[in-house]
Amino acid sequence: MSAPSIRARLLLSLLPLFILAEAVIGTVSYRYVLRESHELFDYHLRQMALSLRDQGAVLPPPGPPEDREQFDFVVQIWSADGSKIYLSHTRSRARLPERATLGFADVVTEGERWRVYSTLAGGRVIQVGQPFEVRERIAAAAALRSLTPLLIFAPLVALAIWWLVGQSLRPVERIASELKRRDAQRLDPVPEEELPTEVEPMVRSLNGLLERLRRAFATQRAFVADAAHELRTPIAALKLQAGLVGRARDDASRSEALRELNAGIDRSAHLIDQLLTLARSEPEARASSGATDGATIDVARVAGEAVAEMLPLAEARGSRLGFAAAQAVEMRGDANALHSLVRNLIDNALRHTPNGSRIEVEVAATGQEACLSVDDDGPGIPIEERERVFDRFYGRSAGDDAGSGLGLAIVKAVVDRHAGRIELAQSALGGLRVAVHLPLAGTDAT
Repeated sequence: MSAPSIRARLLLSLLPLFILAEAVIGTVSYRYVLRESHELFDYHLRQMALSLRDQGAVLPPPGPPEDREQFDFVVQIWSADGSKIYLSHTRSRARLPERATLGFADVVTEGERWRVYSTLAGGRVIQVGQPFEVRERIAAAAALRSLTPLLIFAPLVALAIWWLVGQSLRPVERIASELKRRDAQRLDPVPEEELPTEVEPMVRSLNGLLERLRRAFATQRAFVADAAHELRTPIAALKLQAGLVGRARDDASRSEALRELNAGIDRSAHLIDQLLTLARSEPEARASSGATDGATIDVARVAGEAVAEMLPLAEARGSRLGFAAAQAVEMRGDANALHSLVRNLIDNALRHTPNGSRIEVEVAATGQEACLSVDDDGPGIPIEERERVFDRFYGRSAGDDAGSGLGLAIVKAVVDRHAGRIELAQSALGGLRVAVHLPLAGTDAT
C-alpha cells in the first residue's frame, strides 16, 4: 500500500487547521459580539432612565394599549410616597417588581426574565427594563451577521489553499515528468533552473546518480565491446589449432598441435580471468560486488601473500622475486582487490622482463599514505607510452609474452576504487618502477 501523496498530506493538514481556525475565530467573534451587544443594551437602558430624571408627573395616556405603538422596553416611575406616576405598555403586558434595586439587576416576573436598570432622582424611582428574550434575539442576529464574511470567504480560502499547494508542488511534478523520460539511452541531468531551495539538493543528488549511471553504462558498453573484440581472435586461433590437431599425420605433429592448442586454451583462460577481474575491480561495480571496502586490512600482509603465490612462476622463469615490508601498514579497503592488484603488478613485471630478471616488491607508510612499489630491471616503458599502458588491451610491443593487455588496467581500476593514485617512473634497478599510493586507515580518502 503506497503512502499518501505530498499534496494529500498538505491538504489533509492545512484544510482541517483552517477549519479549526475558522471555528475558533467564529466562536470568539460570536461571543464578543454578544457581549458587546448586551453592553450596548445596558447603555441604552441607563441612558433612557437618566433621560427621565427631570420629567414631571406623567400618567399613562387614555385608551387601550392596542391603540398605541408598542416597544420592547418597560418604564416605571414612582414618587417618594410609593405612588406610581408612569407605566409604559409592552406587548408582553408584563409589570416590573414593585421593589427596585438601584443599578442593574436581572429579575423574573410572570415567568419572564428581564434586565432592569433603576435610579433614584428628584425623589422619584425610575425603572427601565427589557426582556432577555428580545436582547438575546437581537444580539444573536448581530453576532450571526458578524460571521457572514467568515462564512463567505471560507470556501474561497479553502480553494486558494488547494491551488497554492498545487502550485508549490509544480516543480516536483516537473521533476517527476523529467525522470519518467529518462532511460538507459538518455541519462542527461534534470534541469536545475528555478527550483525551490528544498527541492534543489534532491535534484542535485538525482543528477549525480544519473551521471554515475551514465558512466557505468558507458563503461559497461565499452567493456563488452572490447571483450567481444579481444575474444574473437583467441577463439579463432583455438579453432585453427583444433583443426591442425585433426589434420595431423603423425604423432609428432599431433603432439605439437596439442601443445599449441593447450597453450591457446591457457591464454584464453587467462584473458577471460583478467576480464572478470577487471569487471569486478571497476569503481562502478562496488555496489553490486560482494566486497567490503570498509574493512581494515594490512597492506603488507596482503602483498606478502601475493608475492608467495607468484614466487613459483618467477622461479620457473629464473627470475628473482624479493619482498620487503618494515611494519604493518593498515588501510581500509577490499583485501581481494588489493591482492589482485599486487598479483597483476608482479605478473606484468614477469611478462615484460627477460628470464632471470630481478623484481622487488616493497610496502611502506609515507605520511598519510601506504606506498606499494614494484621495481624491475627490465627494459622499462618509454615516457610517451606511460599514460597509454593503463588502457585496456594495450600491447606495448609485438614481443610481449602473451599478455592480455589488462594487467595495468586492472591495477588502475583498483587504485581508483580505493581513492589512490599510481605513478610510473624509472627504477633504481634500471627498469620500471610502479608506485601505488593508497590512503591509510583513519585518513580522509578524497
